[in-house]
Amino acid sequence: MSTQVTTSFVNQFSANVQMLSQQMGSLLRSAVDTETVNGEKAFFDQVGSAAAVLRTSRHSDTPIIDTPHSRRQVVLSDYEYADLIDSADRVRLLIDPTSTYARAAAAAMGRAMDDVIIAALYGDAKTGKDGSTTTSFTAANKIAHGSAGLSIAKLVNAKQILDAGNVDPSIPRYIVCSPKQISDLLNNTTVTSADYNTVRALSQGIISDFVGFRFIVSNRLPVDTNSDRRVFCWSQDGMKLAVGKEPTAKISERSDKSYSTQVYYCQSVGATRMEEAKVVEIACNE
Repeated sequence: MSTQVTTSFVNQFSANVQMLSQQMGSLLRSAVDTETVNGEKAFFDQVGSAAAVLRTSRHSDTPIIDTPHSRRQVVLSDYEYADLIDSADRVRLLIDPTSTYARAAAAAMGRAMDDVIIAALYGDAKTGKDGSTTTSFTAANKIAHGSAGLSIAKLVNAKQILDAGNVDPSIPRYIVCSPKQISDLLNNTTVTSADYNTVRALSQGIISDFVGFRFIVSNRLPVDTNSDRRVFCWSQDGMKLAVGKEPTAKISERSDKSYSTQVYYCQSVGATRMEEAKVVEIACNE
């Protein structure tokens, strides 16, 4: 058994899982800004908006504009996945990129990454020079459930909130919802409506864009204190994912487990909301 677990074997398994992580892992990673960082903490600078000054005379003093600056802190966490394999034939499957083990590891790491991003969408953000200030999600960017599920009216409202916050419309905007919200859209759109065919195509996965948002369907979304599903819309630059360690694999024998082969996988990630104006929460009744 030990002769089969070579360095190239481990590298191949790690490469397989990294490839699968990109293909079938995190649903949200590509929808947020991502940076590779070092250490347990990372800081990301925020540069606010400033106004130009009208020049009223020739040779006047150069105006010095104090552009507002701030920072957001991300604390990285380590996530692990491990499994024991007790058959030589099953160990050989590890180098198969379609094997159950590689796919399970990629899916586990992807779900963990999605949970980190979703929690950062509505959770408190650490701000200030040293990250000691807590910034909560603004109530003005929350859309009440109104005793209803997801509707076109709520999507339009979310778009209006982002537009009113001067969020750049050229930057991709996303929405993450559960399958129930897709059903709500279809059920609440009349057949005679001009939006019906678009919503039907969305529910069938034929298209992914609607009302200016790219739809991502996930079963990882939490519910609020009223048991309403928390659906989120955001601009891509409104969220930051910090990756301290890409998914890394190790394979070794465990003498304490009858010399079974242990597959171990880990990653280090963290996320933060960069600007409250760039995220909207929609409460959806279920």
